[in-house]
Amino acid sequence: MPTTDPVLPSQVSPPEFALSAALPHAVVGVEVVALPVLPADPAVDGEDGPLLGPGAAELGETLDLDLLAVLESAGATGRAGEVTAVPVPLGGPDHADLRCVLLVGVGDQRPADLRRAGAALARATRDRDAVATTIPAIAPDDGLEPFVVGAMLGSFAFHWRSAAPEHPPVRRVVLADVPDDHAGSLARAIAIGGAGWRARTLATVPSNLKNPAWLAGQAEQVAAEAGLDVAVWDERKLAAEGFGGVLGVGQGSASPPRLIRLDYAPRKANRRTPTVVLVGKGITFDTGGLSIKPAEAMSTMKRDMTGGAVVIATMAALAAVDCPVRVVGLVPAAENSVGAASMRPGDVIRHRGGRTTEVTNTDAEGRLVMADALAYAVSDLKPTVLVDVATLTGAMKVALGTEVGGFFANDDALAATLRDAGDRAGEPLWRFPLAEAYEPKLASKVADADNGAGGPGAITAALFLQHFVGDLPWAHLDVASVGDSPEDRFEWSKGPTGFGARALLEWLGSPEPLAGVGG
Repeated sequence: MPTTDPVLPSQVSPPEFALSAALPHAVVGVEVVALPVLPADPAVDGEDGPLLGPGAAELGETLDLDLLAVLESAGATGRAGEVTAVPVPLGGPDHADLRCVLLVGVGDQRPADLRRAGAALARATRDRDAVATTIPAIAPDDGLEPFVVGAMLGSFAFHWRSAAPEHPPVRRVVLADVPDDHAGSLARAIAIGGAGWRARTLATVPSNLKNPAWLAGQAEQVAAEAGLDVAVWDERKLAAEGFGGVLGVGQGSASPPRLIRLDYAPRKANRRTPTVVLVGKGITFDTGGLSIKPAEAMSTMKRDMTGGAVVIATMAALAAVDCPVRVVGLVPAAENSVGAASMRPGDVIRHRGGRTTEVTNTDAEGRLVMADALAYAVSDLKPTVLVDVATLTGAMKVALGTEVGGFFANDDALAATLRDAGDRAGEPLWRFPLAEAYEPKLASKVADADNGAGGPGAITAALFLQHFVGDLPWAHLDVASVGDSPEDRFEWSKGPTGFGARALLEWLGSPEPLAGVGG
């Protein structure tokens, strides 16, 4: 009986953003105006309640509304993300379309506060056509980017319904009282928010559509859009070039594995321009193989290619953040399935470069595909720095919960740079030790290493990968802790998160991303 390939319905898009030097009362054609609410400063005499930001006096006069009285009546404090809604059912004299004023808390006006305010605004304006806001106008130099990123990611939605999406994002956001000379910051913010959106979308697509070949096709589309070079290894080329880890993990699936390569070069690249290699785990579904997972643990495994999604999304945005170094993105993609040809516990596989692994746990498959890609990077690409991203170990979630990602690094400068980039981007990372005391756990009697070394699981997984990076500066981001958000919270939406793209772009989009690394 013939089968029909699944077809993903059209998805919603992030809001459009525009700058306007005008205050909100002068912006026509919007349904919502959103104003910032600043907490009272106890150090200032006479401030016993929150304050309103730019445009409030003019809008209040236009609509004949006492907005400070509204805040007092609602008990508003101005904490970041707090929203007080004021219905305007009949609009205003010059605002026939206006239906609502939102008073949005911005807390201490730090980037994290403005990111939260953006996300809160996005959720409060779903199903609307347009909103004008002066929230980023209170700190346009430092606040525009986090506000826009928060508003984009707070708008995220994915659907596979027979009807239209349930609650589409607001179509347009006008950043009022922000002149055109901030256009460059806006473009960068849209690129970073878009990378988070893309990574989240790829991780959310169900695995009856998302197999290794489909993921490679998505990478090819990204390459065409972003002007990247792209190459894809199929199962025959993988076999010919010795990628035994990728082949071994993928051999039990009806969907054969792939290795995806994307190449970016800055505008002024020359032969002295250093190269960074990013490696992202691309397990498009993980049953655990013959070491099968329990049903509950398998329910989120469509997102086990989050690392690969992060790498693809990061590569797409490098030009927009003016990354000054060459970057190569590698995504070893496979489906870890149960089948007649699946890897068995006790099998020995040979990785790219010749190192062998005894597979004592087929559910520790991510490190097997990552090892091949790392070895290829070292031998063929000669990078200055290696960074990998993977939802690798459940142990990381035990250690960190669901709001902080973990990472390892063999170079202190690289570790500090990535940690700081994660903090600035709103994707916090906590460094773990590459503790040599656990190295003996990797020992195998028949191969160079055992992939099921046991606890402490995140550390032994990192030690396994370290054997494939040589003496290069290297960082391993284990984002299994933050691979899924349990609820809508700030800019995170319930489900796969795509965690890591913003942190990597904050790092790679800095003027000197490799300063001090390897020194």
